Amino acid sequence: MRGGGLWQLGQCLFRRLAQSKSTTPKPRHFAAAPAAEPAELKKTVLHDFHVEHGGKMVPFAGWSMPLQYKDSIMDSTLHCRAAASLFDVSHMCGLSLRGRDCIPFLETLVVADLAGLRPGTGTLTVFTNERGGAIDDSVVTKVRDDHIYLVVNAGCRDKDLAHIAAHMEAFKAKGGAVDWHIHDERSLLALQVHGIYSFGKFSFFSLIIHLLHEINKVLVLQKSSIGVLTVNLSVFLPEKEKYSLCFLPHLHGLDITATTQPRGSHLPETFSYTGEDGFEISVPSEHALDLARAILEKSEGKVRLTGLGARDSLRLEAGLCLYGNDMDQHTTPVEAGLTWAIGKRRRAEGGFLGAEVILKQLEEGPPIRRVGFFSTGPPPRSHNEILNSSGEKIGEVTSGGFSPCLKKNIAMGYVKSGLHKPGTEVKIIIRGKSNDGVVTKMPFVPTKYYKPS
Repeated sequence: MRGGGLWQLGQCLFRRLAQSKSTTPKPRHFAAAPAAEPAELKKTVLHDFHVEHGGKMVPFAGWSMPLQYKDSIMDSTLHCRAAASLFDVSHMCGLSLRGRDCIPFLETLVVADLAGLRPGTGTLTVFTNERGGAIDDSVVTKVRDDHIYLVVNAGCRDKDLAHIAAHMEAFKAKGGAVDWHIHDERSLLALQVHGIYSFGKFSFFSLIIHLLHEINKVLVLQKSSIGVLTVNLSVFLPEKEKYSLCFLPHLHGLDITATTQPRGSHLPETFSYTGEDGFEISVPSEHALDLARAILEKSEGKVRLTGLGARDSLRLEAGLCLYGNDMDQHTTPVEAGLTWAIGKRRRAEGGFLGAEVILKQLEEGPPIRRVGFFSTGPPPRSHNEILNSSGEKIGEVTSGGFSPCLKKNIAMGYVKSGLHKPGTEVKIIIRGKSNDGVVTKMPFVPTKYYKPS
């Protein structure tokens, strides 16, 4: 698919979020433009590992990241849906909030009911501004009542940290007990596995157990002083109360402890940005390479390195927002279809920035809504206009492309309320030409999140 629709989708993504003005990385022997030399891209600790495995590195949110490897974006997408994929997402920013008031503090900034989460579980949430707009979306994990772990988007890191810091200073000035730590010393890997896939002698559950044992071996062999992960294997048994995998709206974490310093442990956070089962592992950066190698080797070739190109097509098929495209500071969680992320208690009490606007939309309905589309003609792209049957503009596409799994065009965007119902026929304007489209439910590809009976 290189040069085709998915490649263009990837390039559109990078134009939106990359700090560099050019979306195509220039060969190193080219001279830099004399007018303005672009800022040097940051690299994850797996950068050379990606290159060794044929990774095509591109600028993304100020980082050099793999768009794809030796296989095509199409093949990578299909492999994740059929087997398993490993993503390097170390460009994202993980941080911890600690202290007896860390939950009350964070609840002033996000819409989730964090107090209602059980320790070891988490949820997707949204940071909002005074107008109810989304500053960023984030996955938040309640480690304990006095410890919150969250991950924010790479492209939003600077503004998110400044936002949190400013409000934390004011909160602490009033006597609140909360501090934070930004985990720049750690890397983040995302392992996504097709929920019903069998790895030969390994089921999905036993594969995860097997890999976690291998993580332990890596640390033991290195005689690491930071601690060896111990795992309560009962969390993998379906008849037990605890589960290893996530299902939205709540993400269930692994029951883990570290034998020495807690900060040295690998911290799995169950989350999937692909629609498949999986989790993200926060690991000290000095062990990230060994962990990545162990996962690839011990899966007997079934887990494959996968880049940002396939990650974007996977999240689009799953109907998930890309911040900056499908949601921004002018979009409320209600308009973005994330009403489920607003906790029941929060709907009753408010107490977060922009609550007045958001609660009013919950009661009266939003003026616009995010919806999905199937369409004919070329794949829709961000900013393509959406018209009704009378030729009136009713909205705009925010993400779109060709679905490797469905073998047809899919897109998402915003339309006026009342025109958001599945089956509504629309016209999508692409390169000045009108193409037929129809509003459809999302996700486009059914999710495979494990759900306990």
